[in-house]
Amino acid sequence: MNSHLFPHIGNVIASTGSRHFPRMLHDLILTQLAVDATHITQLRVSSEGHTRRAISPVYTDSVAAMGEEQPAAQLHLTRHKDDVRYVLSVYRSHPSENFSPQERSMLQDFSTLLLPMVEKHIAAIQPCRLDNDSVMAQNQGIETLRRRIEERLVQSGLTLSRRELEVCVGLLAGRTAPELAEQLALKVNTIESYLKRASIKLGISGRHSLLRWMYATEDTRDL
Repeated sequence: MNSHLFPHIGNVIASTGSRHFPRMLHDLILTQLAVDATHITQLRVSSEGHTRRAISPVYTDSVAAMGEEQPAAQLHLTRHKDDVRYVLSVYRSHPSENFSPQERSMLQDFSTLLLPMVEKHIAAIQPCRLDNDSVMAQNQGIETLRRRIEERLVQSGLTLSRRELEVCVGLLAGRTAPELAEQLALKVNTIESYLKRASIKLGISGRHSLLRWMYATEDTRDL
């Protein structure tokens, strides 16, 4: 996976609940997939499975003019929670640029990180929310990373210490070693030591390969 992903992940998490979130999410997707526009939508669904109404605006960010015509290619990813459906849609404007099966599979894998971010962002901007909802929503983005690493550890039969896990999650969220050192009240070289220990246990070379490891599956592909 693209080694430039880390600052983009950090930017998306940091922008949760703000007007900058759509652009940050769009930029994150662009590191892996060429798209012309990104939409996020929240829909309320009845118990019979019928969509009743949109309860949040559709957010759009585009690096190419889509014009008034229907996009030639589109992909939609959904996440259900109770009676709410969160939809992440990406579009291409040119007929010759249909999404390949590999691109569809890659985006589906990537959605395990993207869709929880969409959910927490929309939750953070809902009217009449509690005062601490925005802070909680930002923290949920980091928790998504933590859960994904923990899932991969179980799948791989590996374990990390609490500190090793905290360092891995923090670095994947776009934080620097000095920022983590300040947050955890540790020295910078101690942070680097925890990362080195984790890398040895996981059989990787550093934080860039950590992201590839996190999204690897039994039928790992080069994306």
